[in-house]
Amino acid sequence: MSGDNHGAMRLVDHPTLGPRRPATEVSFSFDGQPIRGRAGEPLIAALLAAGLRVLRTMPRTGEPRGGFCLVGRCADCLVMVDGVPNVLACQQPVQPDARVETQRGLGAWDRDG
Repeated sequence: MSGDNHGAMRLVDHPTLGPRRPATEVSFSFDGQPIRGRAGEPLIAALLAAGLRVLRTMPRTGEPRGGFCLVGRCADCLVMVDGVPNVLACQQPVQPDARVETQRGLGAWDRDG
């Protein structure tokens, strides 16, 4: 990946939880860029590990937003998944070959998708 990834990384050995369990890695895309994630983990985890921080923009101002609460209580991590708007990246598991996109404003349905 090009650019600054803001120090993104995955923990291999957590001080409390112990070593990371094995998981199948899958590929999906974010705004056309290939991303690797662990099957079943929340999209936000894979995106943050890849150094991606902006997931949507505000409807009126276009201000960039990213994850805030990361537990499904806010709307800051809304993304488009396979043409469906308003998907919470913190609640949506990584799926192989998913087409994830930055949600611009309120999002729009991909009627051909």
